[in-house]
Amino acid sequence: MQEIFSLYGWKVNNYAPIHQGLINSTYSIHTHNGDYILQSINHSVFKSPAAIDDNINAISNYLIKNNPSYLFTHLIPTLHGNTLVEWEGGYYRAFHKVEGYALSVLENKNQVEQAAMQFAGFTHVLKNFAVNQLKDTLADFHNLHLRYHQFSEAIIKGNAQRIADSKEAISFLVAHKKYVDVYSSFIHHVEVKKRVTHHDTKISNVLFQKKEGIEKAICVIDLDTVMAGYFISDVGDMCRTCLCAVSEEEKDLNKVLVDDAKWKALEKGYLHFMQDELSNFEKDHFFYGGQFMIYMQALRFLSDHLNNDIYYGAKYEGQNLVRTLNQIRLLEQYNKLT
Repeated sequence: MQEIFSLYGWKVNNYAPIHQGLINSTYSIHTHNGDYILQSINHSVFKSPAAIDDNINAISNYLIKNNPSYLFTHLIPTLHGNTLVEWEGGYYRAFHKVEGYALSVLENKNQVEQAAMQFAGFTHVLKNFAVNQLKDTLADFHNLHLRYHQFSEAIIKGNAQRIADSKEAISFLVAHKKYVDVYSSFIHHVEVKKRVTHHDTKISNVLFQKKEGIEKAICVIDLDTVMAGYFISDVGDMCRTCLCAVSEEEKDLNKVLVDDAKWKALEKGYLHFMQDELSNFEKDHFFYGGQFMIYMQALRFLSDHLNNDIYYGAKYEGQNLVRTLNQIRLLEQYNKLT
């Protein structure tokens, strides 16, 4: 670590790991000249760290030129001018530490509205950015056609016993293939466009501050999955992760409920910035965003379960089936909003 610190010219007083993220290793660094965040990029998940580096720098340069007051986690160059450091098989980058806190659990609808405003504001402030500059850091990440194809393969070639034990879940997902058909018509529609899309809009990827008792979201973080994409990805992932009081790990399906007030807050927060940016056709598919993402995640969890947990892994037997049933229940509850 000291050798990496020296590349930035840091005289470090102390540093400590931050345990909130699941993918990258993150450290809080305190120096004589300020506080920083140092991250090691998970190369097994992100095969091209250079693509992430290029994307963040492209957006950073655009914002510095066109909207310098926008709070953004700009990369810090080393003494040699590099923003991506390759060291002993690892890849590192650094940011100035933004004073704020991330939430792992939602407590109220204001937090949902504030988070939605920040994710929408991120896309909105980059509305004139040439989105074709961005590289795919995770190819086909939210390609529902691919995810359904992988599911179709898994129910034929997967673990025979697990296939037999998952018949009810399989039947549900096959019966709801209509969401794939809607996706196909959506992405090919003339009124639908690709924009700068975060693709991982869970609540922990927004920083909050509280001043005089008022809590506000101030900054979007974790930009590794920022790519060209459709707004339903960001709206959908917020629906999936922000509307229910329990996570995808919850086994008691009676606790998997959707909060109507949080849904209204999400819609209000997102449209605060994007109301005039979305076409009428896109706005007609706002609710579909939640269906799209929850359904896709159920497909992915069940595919992994049938394939012996090769992607997400499992801490106990059947964990990915539990996650699947959780998401199916979430989709059922979400659909009751209409």
